[in-house]
Amino acid sequence: MRLVILGGSGSGKSTQAEKLCRYFEIPKISTGEILREAISVDSPSLREDALQSSVNNHMHNLGELGRYAQPYVETGELVPDEMMIELIRMQLTKLNSQSGWILEGYPRTAFQAEELDFLLEYLGQKLNWAIYLQVPEAIMVNRCLGRSLKDEQSEIVQRRIELFYDRTIPILEYYDRRRRLLTINGDQSRELVHQQIVNLLAVH
Repeated sequence: MRLVILGGSGSGKSTQAEKLCRYFEIPKISTGEILREAISVDSPSLREDALQSSVNNHMHNLGELGRYAQPYVETGELVPDEMMIELIRMQLTKLNSQSGWILEGYPRTAFQAEELDFLLEYLGQKLNWAIYLQVPEAIMVNRCLGRSLKDEQSEIVQRRIELFYDRTIPILEYYDRRRRLLTINGDQSRELVHQQIVNLLAVH
C-alpha cells in the first residue's frame, strides 16, 4: 500500500499517518520530521564530522538541506519544489520498500505531485491513493495554536494555512483526474477518521 496524506496544518495528517503505518505495517516518510532533523543536524560540529567520515554522508546531506530549508520553515513558507523533490527522491531510493509506505507532508504543489509520479515510475512503483483530510479553516487554526510550539505563532500558522489552500486545490484536482483521490471528513475523532480511511481503502 502506497499512500499520500494531504491536509493543512492541524488537519491530523501525522496522527492518521502513524495509525495507518501501524495498521498496514509500512514505514512513514514525513517531510516535516525530516526537515526538522535536517535543521538540527546543520551545526558546525556535525557538518565537520560528516565531512570527515563517509559513514555520515547522509547526515551531511541532511545538514546541507537544513541550512537552505531553515528560513522557509521558520517563516511558514513552502520549501522550494526542487529541494523537496530531491529530498523525496533520496528517501524513496534509500527506503527501497516494496511493501509500501506513507508520505506525509508531500506533495505540497501540483508540480511535486507530478514529479512524484515520474519518480515512482522510475522506481517501478505506483501510488495507490491520495487521502485528503478535509478540515474547516477555523478548526485548523485552533488546533495549531493549541499545540504550544514556539514556532506556531499566529501569523506563521495563518501563512501556512493560506499557502495550503492556495497550493492544495490543484493537487486535489491532479489526483481527482487520475481517480486516486479519497476525501475524508477530518473534523471527527481520531478513531473515527482512521476507521473511515481503512473502510474506504478496503472497498477501493
